[in-house]
Amino acid sequence: MDRRRFISSVVAGIAGPFAGVACVAAKGGTAPARGYGPLRPVRDLRDGKVRLHLPDGFRYRSFSVAGDRYTDGSTVPGRHDGMAAFAGPKGSAVLIRNHEVNGAVGAFGDKARAYDPMAGGGTSTIQVTRHGEVIRSAPSLNGTMMNCSGGPMAWRAWISCEETVNGPDVGDDHTGEDNARLTRKHGYLFEVPVTRPATARPIRSAGRFPHESAAFDPSSGAVYLTEDNFSFPSGFYRYLPPKHPILAGRLLDGGRLQMLAVAGTERADLSKGQEPGATYGTAWVDIDDPDPDFTGRPAYDEAVQAVGRQGRKKGAAIFARLEGAVHHHGTVYFVSTQGGATAPGERAPDGFGDGRGQVWAYETWSGRLKLVYESPRSTVLDLPDNVTVSRRGTLVLCEDGDGDNYLRGLTRTGEIFDFCRLQPIPGDEGAEFAGSTFGPGGYTLYVNLQAKQGMSIAIWGPWERGPF
Repeated sequence: MDRRRFISSVVAGIAGPFAGVACVAAKGGTAPARGYGPLRPVRDLRDGKVRLHLPDGFRYRSFSVAGDRYTDGSTVPGRHDGMAAFAGPKGSAVLIRNHEVNGAVGAFGDKARAYDPMAGGGTSTIQVTRHGEVIRSAPSLNGTMMNCSGGPMAWRAWISCEETVNGPDVGDDHTGEDNARLTRKHGYLFEVPVTRPATARPIRSAGRFPHESAAFDPSSGAVYLTEDNFSFPSGFYRYLPPKHPILAGRLLDGGRLQMLAVAGTERADLSKGQEPGATYGTAWVDIDDPDPDFTGRPAYDEAVQAVGRQGRKKGAAIFARLEGAVHHHGTVYFVSTQGGATAPGERAPDGFGDGRGQVWAYETWSGRLKLVYESPRSTVLDLPDNVTVSRRGTLVLCEDGDGDNYLRGLTRTGEIFDFCRLQPIPGDEGAEFAGSTFGPGGYTLYVNLQAKQGMSIAIWGPWERGPF
């Protein structure tokens, strides 16, 4: 199928207003669901250890563990994060996975290909079977930094997002790592094709800010972007490339960056608790300087707000830590990790935002923004992060909470349920889920465990029995 026909076929398949979970409003955002039944400890088929609690009938295998070797002989880095699955040969999946490594620790893989030979983040490309058996693997982007999430693109590529503005022109961030050792500016999008290594060319017009996720709208060619600015307000953006990416075969630099505003309300604060089903008309404001040059090495806390402040000065809306995003039938669903109100008897989390999480829906063709879920308390949903969508339109939410972390499902009718619990890891309280993505045909849910010893996991079982 040629690219123009591909675009037309996608547009024709877009569903009506707020397809999927958007009818949650009538439920008030608290309805429980049966899901797949009670969770029980299940042993990893790779080594027999219990890492996950799953419903009856589900099995899993971990693979590509930090410190292992790729099939090309180099070493797998840690901090496994955002990920997408693409169809591979003979029923396999090709996974492109981020590594959220910070600091001037040196590039993994071939340093001659690195964007910045001092930076330790990037991506892995891994071909696996439906049951998590590795066929081949290798680095595909290196020398980048804090590659948090990103998004799959319709032209068979992954956009990897740097969640930082570190560089030799910026003061050291909260880790105290010496930014003067870096050789390049960071905070950009990078494209990683499925079939070959990345060119490591940043897309500077898409902004230099703490990027989290990227969701592609095939109708317009826009790429919607989330910002996770931990201690400060965050924004929801879109990048309008100079040519439709499907026609160009890649995401071109030189486009326009915009930030979402609520129509008629200057700097609307959507980070606070909302009424169920709250809906807003929207507008977009241009970011005049998406890739600011810094002189005199400003403090990191100043530099990290440089792009967002431009949008808010023009009236853009305020969110709390925007993380996962996914496009589904003309709607972009995105997660505000700390959005909402603090529940009675609970404390607000550290960082900007007082709640335990919101899920928003932006309808691309009408411009309407709607709250589809707000966590009523941490035991129901605790700091959602990455998000993906199943064939039935149910969202999969990866938690990054303070206690037990779950993969939770949010159904089309607004019901939330527990699908998988992470077995606590002694001495690693910060371990969390990330990068959930369904493989070809929906047979396997691949997900990452971001931990001191990170790994990827393949989960399969009787999906037909429940909402996924």
